Amino acid sequence: MSIRQEALDYHSNGRKGKIEVITTKPCSTSHELGLAYSPGVAEPCLEIEKNPSDAYQYTAKGNLVAVVSNGTAVLGLGDIGALAGKPVMEGKGVLFKSFADIDVFDIELNTKDSDEIIRTVKLLEPTFGGINLEDIKGPECFYIEEELKKIMDIPVFHDDQHGTAIISAAGMLNALEIVGKDVTKVKMVVNGAGAAGIACANLAVTMGIDKNNIILCDTKGVIYKGRTTGMNEYKERLAANTNARTLADAMVDADIFFGVSAKGALTPEMLKTMAKDPIVFAMANPDPEILPPDAKAVRDDVIMGTGRSDYVNQVNNVLCFPFLFRGALDVHASAINDEMKLAAVKALADLAKQDVPDSVRKAYAGEDIQFGREYIIPKPFDPRVLLHVAPAVAQAAMDTGVARRPIEDMEKYRESLEALQGRSKQVMRILINKAKANPKRIVFPEGEEDKILRAAHILIKEKIAIPVLLGNEAEINRQIVDLHLDLGDVEICDPMTSPKRGEYIDSLFALRQRKGVTRAGAKRQIKSNNNYYGAMMVHKGDADTMLSGINHHYPETIKPTLEIVGKQDNLSKVHGMYMMVFKKKVVFIADATVTIDPTAEELAETAILAAEKVRQFNIEPKIAMLSFSNFGSTNHPAATKVKKATTLVKQLAPDLIVDGEMQANVALDPELTESQYSFSMLKGDANVFIFPDLQSGNISYKLLNKLGGADAVGPILMGTKKPIHVLQRGDDVADIVNMAAVAVVDAQENEI
Repeated sequence: MSIRQEALDYHSNGRKGKIEVITTKPCSTSHELGLAYSPGVAEPCLEIEKNPSDAYQYTAKGNLVAVVSNGTAVLGLGDIGALAGKPVMEGKGVLFKSFADIDVFDIELNTKDSDEIIRTVKLLEPTFGGINLEDIKGPECFYIEEELKKIMDIPVFHDDQHGTAIISAAGMLNALEIVGKDVTKVKMVVNGAGAAGIACANLAVTMGIDKNNIILCDTKGVIYKGRTTGMNEYKERLAANTNARTLADAMVDADIFFGVSAKGALTPEMLKTMAKDPIVFAMANPDPEILPPDAKAVRDDVIMGTGRSDYVNQVNNVLCFPFLFRGALDVHASAINDEMKLAAVKALADLAKQDVPDSVRKAYAGEDIQFGREYIIPKPFDPRVLLHVAPAVAQAAMDTGVARRPIEDMEKYRESLEALQGRSKQVMRILINKAKANPKRIVFPEGEEDKILRAAHILIKEKIAIPVLLGNEAEINRQIVDLHLDLGDVEICDPMTSPKRGEYIDSLFALRQRKGVTRAGAKRQIKSNNNYYGAMMVHKGDADTMLSGINHHYPETIKPTLEIVGKQDNLSKVHGMYMMVFKKKVVFIADATVTIDPTAEELAETAILAAEKVRQFNIEPKIAMLSFSNFGSTNHPAATKVKKATTLVKQLAPDLIVDGEMQANVALDPELTESQYSFSMLKGDANVFIFPDLQSGNISYKLLNKLGGADAVGPILMGTKKPIHVLQRGDDVADIVNMAAVAVVDAQENEI
């Protein structure tokens, strides 16, 4: 199927277009209808009449942006008209919602009269918290934006101008740092004097480039002082005092080239004349002014960026506008000013220097992404952009006095943004904050693994834990340098040379000498298996907890834990649990990792331990003891085992909300429970599910993960004498950090 047909099918199949309006409040009863509309709706209307700013409290205004266009400069399509441009404006709404949870109404205005657009948009001000001007040709776009900013009391932002300028400026800052050039002394050429080109030049001046060192070109050549053809007031402001008349003239000894013009505008011969270590952002779409392979063929010292995703350093406006508006809306900003734009530039530039999450690497075919010539701009699908740009913009709005609702606690604001990215981050933030209150020493037996090192970097930076890395010290230090990590004076322990090795061998032999382990065997295990060494560190109190398994099978990791640390004395065995995080719900599953065919007593232990663990997440447990039977409907040993376990839980922990045996649908269906099993302690709102055997639990959590789209956090071990947890093969850095937080909080609890 051709891309053309695929795109047409994408837009036309099912519900037409790409957007819909959904309600955010319930409206399923006559009472709720009366609150949503008449007579209840009169109350917020009267409050807003008294205090107009209350519109942000009682309506969607504070999270609603208008994407306004007249279709005169649509993507690479040109003047196709307002109606033909509507798919693009709907697409803009999709990006706002997907990347920053901002709602959008797209508004296509069927006029080319700039003053008519200004009047219309001004009249829309009561509806929206911000205006995103889109695909309006220059020079009209400059006039429209300038006039609207004068007369409107909400942010007005023309993305085609400023979005491209902000992202390319961030890349330029990093490129200049890499090549060691001073921004105040470089020479810059901008080819293309439309909305984006003029905005790029203006922002470059704001960032410190000498205006006299910027040459702007259009289809007629250099825009120089005294030129009369093809000029307007916006070009005139940037007219250069130069003898150069062509782009080729301008390129001689230039340090930076920004292209927002046309395919092939920059020739290899022009590139050859640029200064050492040239910075070339060829941003024409879909085909750049020069292709990166052609550029590198003549200048191996060039740093390239384009607007395309199939080359490095993509300048993509989605890195800017959702997050800029998010920060502006969240402080009820009256405008988007230069300081807010610069804050976005610096936030993007700084983010590119940080370690890249595995989720981003996976989105780009697992490529090794590190700050350098081929990575100076964050990737468009990097979820951290929201967490960096929006707070920076909000802070700049507050600092410059355009914020009408300042943010009092910026850290909590960042956490609220994190929650927008999924329930898992919101839930894990609770545990991370607990861990940060009292960080513990956590030993990583796989200290040479790059994922472990990158996770340790985050743990140190965020003050979540105090990592101890096991492995060859020289190799670990080499990896730290290669990965460009800052691990400070992180503790590295080589079991082969550690002064504790002899003590640990003696202790392991004492623990296992009547279980078939000789002293020679204990020596071999301590020397050759870091999991044994790490478990012994926890056993001896030299570490508070351990986390391992990224490169080992589950049994290999858990065996040293069971042999050295062991289960708590009052328990029959160790148990395991997973947290399953859906978009709007979190549930817990146990046991899915340890006991194959538990007894009723072991199931009861699992339930009680799971309840204790769930409370660490500030969630009140409601436990369903699962079976294929409902409350005695089937007299089978498998069902009666669960029934007995339920009775034991109620006896041992009478404060818990628990019931069973029951089928999974009953545990989750309030109407069914009320109509058929109204006697049940659970009302169809279970959040902890105890499975009758390992097989059903393991199958279920993996199905929920793969088919249900739930994030799986775990396995969380329960019932060991000291806290040790297991990673899964294939866990990414974020998973490791999450499990480290779990381990630290367990270690905190272990002290009590």
